[in-house]
Amino acid sequence: MRNKDIYVDLSVENYGNAKGQSYSFAVLPWGATEPHNYHLPYLTDCYLAHDIAVDAASKAWSTYGVHGMVLPSIPLGAQNPGQRELPFCIHARHETQKLVLSDIVESLNTQNIKILVIMNGHGGNSFKPMIRDLSIDFPEMLIVNCDWFAVEPRKGYFEEEFDDHAGEQETSVMMHYHPELVNLQAAGNGDSRAFAIDSLNNKTGWVPRNWSKASIDTGVGNPKKSTAAKGARYADIVTDKIAALFNELVNKDLY
Repeated sequence: MRNKDIYVDLSVENYGNAKGQSYSFAVLPWGATEPHNYHLPYLTDCYLAHDIAVDAASKAWSTYGVHGMVLPSIPLGAQNPGQRELPFCIHARHETQKLVLSDIVESLNTQNIKILVIMNGHGGNSFKPMIRDLSIDFPEMLIVNCDWFAVEPRKGYFEEEFDDHAGEQETSVMMHYHPELVNLQAAGNGDSRAFAIDSLNNKTGWVPRNWSKASIDTGVGNPKKSTAAKGARYADIVTDKIAALFNELVNKDLY
């Protein structure tokens, strides 16, 4: 829903447009570089985090009058064993991610932009410990994590009950934003294998899944019922909620 009169996307804006604007917050889309079954691009998590962020920031401006800027996507995601060995899958360590995030926070703090929302598009990323540390180092900064894919429950929008990676949810939203990048005919079924240890399946304990053993085609969840209409309906609700988050962060106290 990009509006040419609303400057919210740094990937296409220039300094001439940005310098005369007043920004209350920044949004940092953060994804990964990894296979997504056979039908979605490696940068799916980046595309979706970015597009959700841009739509939400546009809605925040047009609906609430709060103005933010969406920064370029970060393609450095944390990967599981069995996934990082696949061609061109990039694994970024926690320490690497924290250094990148720290530099961005320091830059925004210097520019007097005190609200940063991380728009996370990759389930393997975990920013909470970093945010805790950065909140001590930069006490004037309000840093918020938002996993866009978990903002609204899948039920009622998608048909597949189990959907974890490159399944019906991600594929449908990609078909909404970037149909030219989706080749649904090439998709595998997203078949996956659970742990042989019941206590891990029921979350008594946790270990990272070995992707080469857990997934047949790097997907987890069947994408075959995906449609652009499902993705559009879901994305509209999600961006409404995130736009409201932006407004509340700008205009309300935390406590």
